[in-house]
Amino acid sequence: MTLDVLWEDRDVRFDISRTQMQLRPGEKLIDKLDSIEDTKGNNGDRGRLLVTNLRLIWHALSLPRINLSVGYNCVLNVTTRVANSKIRGPTEALYVLTKCNNTRFEFIFTNLVPGTPRLFTSVIAVHRAYETSKMYRDLKLRGAVIKNKSIDLLPDEQLYTKGDGVWNLSSDQGNLGTFFITNVRVVWHANMNEAFNVSVPYIQIKSVKVRDSKFGVALVIETSNQSGNYVLGFRIDPVEKLQNFMKEISSLHKIYSVNPVFGVQFVSESVPENLDQLTIAPIQDDVDIDTSSSKADAMAAYITEGGKNKDRPPVYSEEIGLAIEQLPEKFTLADLWNPGI
Repeated sequence: MTLDVLWEDRDVRFDISRTQMQLRPGEKLIDKLDSIEDTKGNNGDRGRLLVTNLRLIWHALSLPRINLSVGYNCVLNVTTRVANSKIRGPTEALYVLTKCNNTRFEFIFTNLVPGTPRLFTSVIAVHRAYETSKMYRDLKLRGAVIKNKSIDLLPDEQLYTKGDGVWNLSSDQGNLGTFFITNVRVVWHANMNEAFNVSVPYIQIKSVKVRDSKFGVALVIETSNQSGNYVLGFRIDPVEKLQNFMKEISSLHKIYSVNPVFGVQFVSESVPENLDQLTIAPIQDDVDIDTSSSKADAMAAYITEGGKNKDRPPVYSEEIGLAIEQLPEKFTLADLWNPGI
């Protein structure tokens, strides 16, 4: 069973569909905050901010199709500074600086309810928990995964099988090592050098197969595009043991896909409602809404050039017949002249 590509924590998206707003398996709603203003792109509009273990979701209360999805893996920095809200005036706000597909975006969220720091504490704490739990979600080569010749288990991780005499076929002569199978990942390390290891979470496994190789029958684990499209081969003798390993990993991979463990540890003061109850239906009125603008128009409001080390190279623009700075990825000159906000 192939897991859906994990995009929620690895992408910044604008005006997503209701389906994309739904929580994927393993995604948990940690906190919800009403009366949150998207001060950068929708200043003056009341909205709702949903804090999950993978991303921030903001949507306007009056028109939920106006929304944002900000994955934590794209976040570069979270700070608090004074912003100018149309509703509250100058007030302390949450600044979230992100980078996605080589483009930087800045988001500013203002709590329209005075006197509460919950917006800051929730987002900052959950983002910190995400940053310190990447081993659950990312393939890791030569990481600190082995301690005293055994796997260093993560919180909520359970060791199911330890296998000795497993050859890693990444080099011409192979390396003899030890295999660990848990409820979260598979780990291998070389017996002669524990620092020579690989940790592969199930979320990054594309397929598990048995194939012929120049070393004989091998267990082959293919990883996702996100993790580098690695093809990892292991020789395990006898063949019956290899088949048992393949079946166990495939079974645990299938179980994991039903309810993935993303590793973001948190303590919620109150249990949030279901997401279906939090996203409201659009309010019908007699105002015609212009839907002709593209999502690039919405993106333009959040682009920030802060922190760039140098200007982009000049390119010739046939539209205006002049040399201009190279535009950000996925943008046209018309997008920047017509932000549509």
